[in-house]
Amino acid sequence: MSEHDKFRELIEPYALGSLDAGERSELEAHLRAGCSDCAKALDEARWLVAQLAYLAPEAVPSEILKGRLLQQVRADARSGRHSSRIPLWIWGAVAASLLFAFYTAWDARQTQVAIRKANESAAAALEQQKHLRGELALARREAMILTDPKSVKILLPPSASNMPVLEAMWHEKMGLCITGRNIPMPPPNRALQLWLIPKSAGAKPMPSVMLRPEPDGTFMMMVSNPPEGMHNVKALAITEEPAGGSPQPTSPPLWVGTVS
Repeated sequence: MSEHDKFRELIEPYALGSLDAGERSELEAHLRAGCSDCAKALDEARWLVAQLAYLAPEAVPSEILKGRLLQQVRADARSGRHSSRIPLWIWGAVAASLLFAFYTAWDARQTQVAIRKANESAAAALEQQKHLRGELALARREAMILTDPKSVKILLPPSASNMPVLEAMWHEKMGLCITGRNIPMPPPNRALQLWLIPKSAGAKPMPSVMLRPEPDGTFMMMVSNPPEGMHNVKALAITEEPAGGSPQPTSPPLWVGTVS
């Protein structure tokens, strides 16, 4: 065995702090002499020992490993040898345990990510389903208002001749529905707002819902619970307002219809 090999065998016990004073002094002198191979081996051994500290609470030696350790101890006792060096096969077993632990941690992380993504997909699907149910219920209500004989038809002529007429159907119990086609699109920061004009003298217009037409000009405004009953309203009006809505009209009406 060369002198270099001799020091190489002392690296792992040195990292564990199990060398006697003489061997430790010899190895440290060898390292100070500038042996790059032994210095690299010592860094690797120290890293491995550091990882063992993290795994210690969960590490449970297998029955095979226990048996081999006992055999080694008995053999040393019979021969009278007391070695502080750890056999290479033990280092191999430790390295295998570390590799298994790292893989288990990585696999657990991947499982957590997969579960999180599945939960997010399920939540999105439920939200979409809830949204579709709401739209379906709204469409049914609109259809009932438009077709029920008890609904009152209200025409809303435009203020300009090149604008289409809107049609409102008002059911006293189910609400108010206003429809139209080829409605010009308001500017990006503005929308169409509905106003209910009370019959009471001097009463101010009551603000209601806001809506922007569809890109194709289709207009469908639904008011499930108007702020006033039909018998208290003399007219409906629609103006163009800021996108956030206005408490009172800030522009002339684009459509006005009398409630008979």
